[in-house]
Amino acid sequence: MNLLSNLKISVPEKIFLKDPESSTLGKRIVEHSIILIDDIGFDAFTFKKLGAVIGSNESSIYRYFESKHKLLLYLSSWYWAWIEYQLVLETHSISDKKEKLLKAIEIVSRTTKEDSNFSHINEVLLNQIIINENSKSFLTKEVDQENKEGYFVIYKRVVQRLMAIIKEVQPDYNFASSLASTIIDGSLHQHFLKEHFTSITDCKFGITPTDFYINLTQNTLKI
Repeated sequence: MNLLSNLKISVPEKIFLKDPESSTLGKRIVEHSIILIDDIGFDAFTFKKLGAVIGSNESSIYRYFESKHKLLLYLSSWYWAWIEYQLVLETHSISDKKEKLLKAIEIVSRTTKEDSNFSHINEVLLNQIIINENSKSFLTKEVDQENKEGYFVIYKRVVQRLMAIIKEVQPDYNFASSLASTIIDGSLHQHFLKEHFTSITDCKFGITPTDFYINLTQNTLKI
């Protein structure tokens, strides 16, 4: 039985005006926004350009998202919900605490592979967007208000899940939340450096961000 077959990724409702999963047009907006943002970058991306790609009026996209910032928040939330599901699914049956932690680090830091369960979402391209553009979803003046409204709840939940697994291994470690967020955000940054600034990362020549963060965690927790 494929446990993913019944999975529906849930994104905080305040992010969108109309759930894009509820219609064919909404799914096309999400599908082609991922392709277009990956192609031209978030700064150059506009709803007008997206409308031209999908053959729809710009105004129809605004019925789903009030701004491209909200669309980026949606894509980011969807990505973290997808990561969270993998985290839960792939670690729940692991009884050895250290093995569970190493598996969790692998899940949040590994290279993304496409998931055929979501035909309208290319997870490989979405992962590239998260690597390149995710910080733009929260490096804004509105971040505190958006945080209060729950826009980042799924991302924070992923960090908290990893933090809890770290605490299982080393209950007396005082910096579990900081280590968890460092692993998750740092792995994105190492993937970015691997693609663009190879002279300032060791993640190359067969060394992955997963290798680095497993090594860092083992040495930090002395396990």
